[in-house]
Amino acid sequence: MNKEQLNRMQTGKGFIAALDQSGGSTPKALAQYGVQENSYTTEEEMYTLVHEMRTRIIKSPAFSSEYILGAILFENTMDRKIDGQWTADYLWEHKNIVPFLKVDKGLAELENGVQLMKPISNLNELLTRAVERNIFGTKMRSVIKEANVTGIREVVEQQFAVGLQIFNKGLVPIIEPEVDIYSADKEKSEEILKAEIIRQLNLLDKEVKVMLKLSIPTVNDFYKELMSDPHVVRVVALSGGYAQEEANQKLALNHGLIASFSRALSEGLTFGQSDDEFNSKLEKSINGIYEASIL
Repeated sequence: MNKEQLNRMQTGKGFIAALDQSGGSTPKALAQYGVQENSYTTEEEMYTLVHEMRTRIIKSPAFSSEYILGAILFENTMDRKIDGQWTADYLWEHKNIVPFLKVDKGLAELENGVQLMKPISNLNELLTRAVERNIFGTKMRSVIKEANVTGIREVVEQQFAVGLQIFNKGLVPIIEPEVDIYSADKEKSEEILKAEIIRQLNLLDKEVKVMLKLSIPTVNDFYKELMSDPHVVRVVALSGGYAQEEANQKLALNHGLIASFSRALSEGLTFGQSDDEFNSKLEKSINGIYEASIL
């Protein structure tokens, strides 16, 4: 584990850029960027186009370590290069931004009000490659739809079990049990979730470090006590489907919680924009998300 990167994630001012749309969500991300599905015919062409989009974001002068602490990459992005360097190396060496890798393989079917992660069949091999590529940490997502104690406990237990495997490979896991923002009993789900997270944190050996990526809570500052747990490097928030402005407003009411936005970060960026237009739009988005993250 890179101590300089760990220190940056623990104490730095800023937020995490989530650039990790994967196979299933890539067409949607490209469409949002103004690249329609008839622009490519193969998966390889699709991934090349999305890498060009991410490269444009990463190389933008607006994408600066003054505002951005880390960036989450998809496996395909980790295995590609920017200006002849592996993406993670480019991020750290040129931008001083800490690289993370999304490792989950998507969600299982809904059961007990939640969607667990599908089994991650090649996890050990993927983590070995991540270490070789100088990745600092990982991210994996589950989804909670209902305030079901059994389901939420299963989600948190699965996340921490896989998280421990990741930590033992020398990486810092971002544990992401997302509560659906449209859930009818979101606040109740968050109460159960926090209790389960605390239970799992208390079971960890003292040297284990994790990060938490959670939906912006219904009750402001609800996750404050998780931030002071010695195992927790940082608590970050997903945008979860909120538009950028609303996500920023809600985030700003939660002191110490920083953004890890995906859709809300790339909102308004399009393929057809000139570099000046693109950089100006990205700069405005980054500034807004940063301001909401440092309160």
